[in-house]
Amino acid sequence: MAAIVLTTINARYIHASLGLRRVYANLGELRAQARIEEFCLTDRVADMAEQILALQPAIVGIGVYIWNAAEVRSLVGLLKRVAPGVTIVLGGPEVSHLPLRVDFGEADYLVRGEGEIVFGELCRGLLAGRPPAERVLAAEPPAVDALAQPYPFYTDQDLAHRLVYVEAARGCPFQCEFCLSALDHRVRPFALEPLLAELETLWQRGARTFKFVDRTFNSSLAAAARILDFFLARTPPFHVHFEVIPDHFPASLRERLARFPASTLQLEIGIQTLDAATAARINRRLDLERIRENLTFLEHETTAHLHLDLIVGLPGESIDRFAAHLNELATLTGGEIQIGILKKLSGTTIGRHDRDRGMVWAPDPPYEILENDQIPFARMQELKRLARFWDLVRNSGNFRRTAPLLWPDGEVFTGFDRFCRWLYAKTRATARISLPRLTELLFRYLVEVRDLEPGRVADTLAADILVIKGRVLPEAVRAHVTHLPDQGRSLGPSLTRRQQRHQEGADRR
Repeated sequence: MAAIVLTTINARYIHASLGLRRVYANLGELRAQARIEEFCLTDRVADMAEQILALQPAIVGIGVYIWNAAEVRSLVGLLKRVAPGVTIVLGGPEVSHLPLRVDFGEADYLVRGEGEIVFGELCRGLLAGRPPAERVLAAEPPAVDALAQPYPFYTDQDLAHRLVYVEAARGCPFQCEFCLSALDHRVRPFALEPLLAELETLWQRGARTFKFVDRTFNSSLAAAARILDFFLARTPPFHVHFEVIPDHFPASLRERLARFPASTLQLEIGIQTLDAATAARINRRLDLERIRENLTFLEHETTAHLHLDLIVGLPGESIDRFAAHLNELATLTGGEIQIGILKKLSGTTIGRHDRDRGMVWAPDPPYEILENDQIPFARMQELKRLARFWDLVRNSGNFRRTAPLLWPDGEVFTGFDRFCRWLYAKTRATARISLPRLTELLFRYLVEVRDLEPGRVADTLAADILVIKGRVLPEAVRAHVTHLPDQGRSLGPSLTRRQQRHQEGADRR
């Protein structure tokens, strides 16, 4: 039994909620009466409610995010119908900023902001029979070093099978108009020595997969250097992920990054745009020359797996300009280029462009742009499909040799866009396309539309697909193979863990 149940709906099982563990860590004496229960988007809402109510809670606190807002609304409604006496408290980004675009009217209380301290105070009052007069409670940013740390509350099961999220600082020094982090442009670092001690404890307990949630990990060189040194002193296997700004890689940082062994380091780099005018329009600082220089260094002098973010739909940016950015990034790196669709998150200032740039937005999560004065709705739909197919074909790592055959002239966007239109016409789907089916479709397009020699295409696909032992080629492809590689033998650079997971998921589909 638990008087307080802390819960959320994660996108996938591999994601262990740092927010819940932070709230739990800061409940003080109430921690003995609290319990964390996590769910995934694949779980049924009725099953979630059943599991929560089996603990007979008086209070249920739920973390609400862009990916689970609709499901949380359903969960709240169900809980209030079958257990109206349970007090439901919502917190997280989706209830922290106005306007609220999902109706959470059935919840009893909303905590806006960083709620570790406020939630505990609310629970004490509720359990003592002293409910607050206000339904919406504003949480001021706490002094980060006064917070109890969440890391002891990752279970052994978490450490063995899930990502361990780590937070070295809060806030962001930049003010990009599309990002919630821009609302807190003071960087508030956690004390470094206690953090390193927590990392050491996690390591000794068996943690080997760490994801830092800091928006600009390399903005503080001294802290970044110490944390990198911590991992450089460890023996693989391990995997660590940092989100970094693209124009700040001084010599001391470069030297450390270059020493990481293969398959241990991933860097997420927020490019978003390579157009200076677009960047200025959304209040984003860009040093384009330094960005290109740093990407070249990271690609050629480190073994880091690179994950670059590029956004479709930024105000005033045409399709031609976006295409040029994709073309350039594809020449600079063989890593992932995540094509994201611009979103209008409550609390951000991107909406100031709505009238003069014709920005029209979806009313439901994830609040993506539908059209603007540069990209009409029908074309935006095509670009959203392109982003999905780009994940399946290039970012997955499944077709590292075959994908460039789609753009032999170096016009990456144009070549891939043509393939996407053909692929959607054939499948009318952007999901549940199995790896064998996608392999066969790629073969057909390259042979029938691009007029490439069937043996060359089949051999290239074989070299891609059969890099993983146990896979088989579709018969339509295999019939044209002239050289069959040995299965299980590496045919190129080692795959990152993310690429392996992506490939294994594609195989299952």
